[in-house]
Amino acid sequence: MKLGFVSAILPEFSLEQVLGFAQEAGFASVELMCWPPGKAERRYAGVSHLDVTDLSPAAIKKTHDLLEKHQVEISGLGYYPNPLSPDRDEADTAAAHLRHVIDAAAALGVGRVNSFVGRDYTKSVDDNWPRFLEVWRPLMAHADARNVKVGIENCPMSFGADEWPGGKNLATSPAIWRRMFHDIPSPNFGLNFDPSHFVLQHMDYVAPLAEFRDRIFHAHAKDVRIDRKGLDEHGVFAYPKLWHSPKLPGQGDVRWGAFLGALADARYDGHLAIEVEDRAFEGSLEKRLDSLIVSRRFLEQFIIGNRPSAAVSAYRTIGNDAGS
Repeated sequence: MKLGFVSAILPEFSLEQVLGFAQEAGFASVELMCWPPGKAERRYAGVSHLDVTDLSPAAIKKTHDLLEKHQVEISGLGYYPNPLSPDRDEADTAAAHLRHVIDAAAALGVGRVNSFVGRDYTKSVDDNWPRFLEVWRPLMAHADARNVKVGIENCPMSFGADEWPGGKNLATSPAIWRRMFHDIPSPNFGLNFDPSHFVLQHMDYVAPLAEFRDRIFHAHAKDVRIDRKGLDEHGVFAYPKLWHSPKLPGQGDVRWGAFLGALADARYDGHLAIEVEDRAFEGSLEKRLDSLIVSRRFLEQFIIGNRPSAAVSAYRTIGNDAGS
């Protein structure tokens, strides 16, 4: 696996600054946020380190030059709106920009986009389904034509009053994934898997990895801590923000050894992007940078292949020579 991070936590950095920090801090990759300009609708949204609406040949070359200079990969292009919003203008804008992100992933040779399916949070899954097919069949046809994989994150997007009760993302469970992939069978339609969202939903985040091994295109490393006192006080049907907190990997309830071991068993060798949403580290840029380094140090104990040392590389070379 290749260890990286989600660039949303560094909104004040330019693309070159993001890549420069990634190189200096020992990361192999970065998931670059590609939101359109304008006011963000929520925390960590609205960040853009790549303008996908104006990727001229010169801009593409400049991006490739920066990647080469800093020896860092793009793990995927990230854009997480609600293409099924009950506000049709919002939904149409999201779908249109998502096409730009898909085009950019193809033009840059990245080949991966991470997003949400979206949802009308006032309706049931069944009542959302016709619109899901109406929006996502053409979006995936667009991705298929450009050979771009789209990984849907399994976040329920149901935390507070403005997302209650259904949340703003359909793709939250294995049962729904099976239905999604049956009705839109594109091999480019898959998952950006984050175990913390299953902890929030009191679900097994290890068991599904084997079944959906061919659909896992990208993974997020974010932890979550369930506040048992708050849960006992308010109950599981209360707003989740009353009884849970996003945390850095290793500081919450995810069993990272079990999760990453199961990913390895599933033969996943792609990117694992640290996603920081931990309020304990939001006080300053310095703390946010430190949070990425702390997370990297914790996760590296479970990961083989993330920027091997010169000594390890030398021994691998000797081993390859001996076997040739």
